[in-house]
Amino acid sequence: MTTVLGAGTVSGGDPDGLIDDFADGQSRLGTPWRLVTDQVMGGVSTGRMARSEQDGRSLLCMTGDVSLANNGGFVQVNLDLGTPARLDASTYTGIRLVVRGNGEVYNLHLKTAATTMPWQSYRAEFVADDTWREVRLPFAAFTPHRLVPALDVTRLKRLGIVAIGRAMQAELCVDEIGFYR
Repeated sequence: MTTVLGAGTVSGGDPDGLIDDFADGQSRLGTPWRLVTDQVMGGVSTGRMARSEQDGRSLLCMTGDVSLANNGGFVQVNLDLGTPARLDASTYTGIRLVVRGNGEVYNLHLKTAATTMPWQSYRAEFVADDTWREVRLPFAAFTPHRLVPALDVTRLKRLGIVAIGRAMQAELCVDEIGFYR
């Protein structure tokens, strides 16, 4: 299952590193958010992506039921970081998110020019509990999954916020996402 929110053209991003504050219908990069579940490969996980307002914040929320049945196990919202160009994030230290969730462990996945297969990514984990907090994930914390090359932040293509790897209820809202120095 794939769902697209927003649309637009690449605008080159934001000089302060902000990728999205969800204040309007598209990211600062001009690319749309998409929901993808393991149904694209025969799994049975279900998910929903919605924009909402809570506590005076504009949000992107991902909810769903992650199931391991039929070799599945993920619900994801993702965003292309450039079309067709790749984003060079070498002047930044990592990615920051302002999140609130249900206490589960989530992943942030990065794709680069080296990730040619759908199951390949660079991954870092974070916990989203029931209070708003900023999570900072340095690029050094991302580990390669099913590929050998180290993360090349000069060739970023996509990022994904993912509930993955175990049966769980996903409930995560993001207020902001961006790069930090």
